[in-house]
Amino acid sequence: MPKKGNRKRLKFKAGDVCSESVTVADYADADPAVVKSGRVKKAVANAVEKEAKLLCGLEASHGAVEEVLSSAVSVRADAVDSSDDIDPEEDEENEAKMAHKKKNKRRKASSESSDGGEYPVDIWLVLSSYIRPEDVCRFALICRSAWTVTCTAVFWTRLYRRHYKIDVDLPFRLLPDSIDRMCCLKARVVRALFHLYEPFSLRASKIPVLPESTPTTLLNSKCLLSWVKKVSGTRPEALWEFGFKFIQQGQSKNGSAKTLHMPTQYKDVHKNPDSGCYVLQVTTLNFIFIPVVMGMTLTLFTINVSTDMRHHRVRLVFQDSPIQRGKKRGDQGGIQVVLDPVHSVKLMDWWHPQYPLSPCT
Repeated sequence: MPKKGNRKRLKFKAGDVCSESVTVADYADADPAVVKSGRVKKAVANAVEKEAKLLCGLEASHGAVEEVLSSAVSVRADAVDSSDDIDPEEDEENEAKMAHKKKNKRRKASSESSDGGEYPVDIWLVLSSYIRPEDVCRFALICRSAWTVTCTAVFWTRLYRRHYKIDVDLPFRLLPDSIDRMCCLKARVVRALFHLYEPFSLRASKIPVLPESTPTTLLNSKCLLSWVKKVSGTRPEALWEFGFKFIQQGQSKNGSAKTLHMPTQYKDVHKNPDSGCYVLQVTTLNFIFIPVVMGMTLTLFTINVSTDMRHHRVRLVFQDSPIQRGKKRGDQGGIQVVLDPVHSVKLMDWWHPQYPLSPCT
């Protein structure tokens, strides 16, 4: 059998549309390898039908031969006009090309009409003085100049001074004297806003003492530090506070070519050694001996009801390496830390007011 790629369609020229040029091959005996559709095109069939009717009318009326010839010429001209639109595939290609050209023109027109003026950075710096702390991200997404303004030390210093209140008790590293330093300036201003700015402080105060469900944020996180200290609370007996500092592992960064690069002179402003870190704070009624887990990965974290049905029980499982995706949790093996009975459980991000400050921040 011939291949589909070798099949050809019959093409008719202007002089071929007449009764003499129509052969049997154009009808039932046509070779399907030559004629794909297996039938004569509609324009040619209509032209032959009109010419046949004219010939029949000539025999009936015995009219002049010249009139018949002139009518035949007009029929051929009509067939030539209709033969220009014979191939529907060519029509579709032409229509697609015309539509593509129209779309390109529309895109050019829209791009020309959408071009606006580019304002200098100084204007964006003036506008940034009226931005609320929760709108900093929206302001930075306006354009590159607005984003550049949010990278400067002037922007974060003005934001701090605009919301500073002298009657608010701040940690020593968040006082105005410490804000003048360039290193970790953004991190210190964000932490100070959770003390000074009411919407942020309310958000931090709404975090429950005991989470409603077991947090899954810490899974596969690496334990950087652990400590225990004796604290006093509302109870007459002393409480014991166990702290674990975790950092998330395997954070993939977007390295696309369109990524904005931080200006070199402002890299110290955005430096934050606690970025991606969490502190798990578990307060117990009694002192409990726990093994050393620093440098290990947390693979299991559960909060259940204690055996006395009055308190909670926290169970932590640490292993040497993180669990790969698709595998079961590491309930067996590793080092287990069981804290029971538990008075409170807090999971704090680096911006939380009760998050322990590092020496740099």
